Amino acid sequence: MCIFCKIIEGEIPSNKVAENEEFFAFHDINPQAPIHVLVIPKQHVACFQDTPGELMAKMTPFIQEVAQKLGLDADGYRLITNNGEDGGQEVKHLHFHLLGGTQLKWDRQVADPKAENI
Repeated sequence: MCIFCKIIEGEIPSNKVAENEEFFAFHDINPQAPIHVLVIPKQHVACFQDTPGELMAKMTPFIQEVAQKLGLDADGYRLITNNGEDGGQEVKHLHFHLLGGTQLKWDRQVADPKAENI
């Protein structure tokens, strides 16, 4: 069972922001912005590439509700998912990083800045 499944089951504590029958949102333990929340499906899906469209159709309004609850909807926020090893995914359970609460900067991160296909 992955760490996010354990959080959903209550085996590992979390600072919950919102929850419904299908999704769970909680504060990241290593925040990269003043507000940094992880939004996950309760159903274990390894990555975005494996995500059924129907799940995303339900997850979208949940993420929007979380952003509104946190007061991020008016000024904006960043929504990120990492997919697979090259995409930087560390936990193999679909999750979105919802970041906000400040003007976010964009740092272009690539292994080889001279690569032509970026």
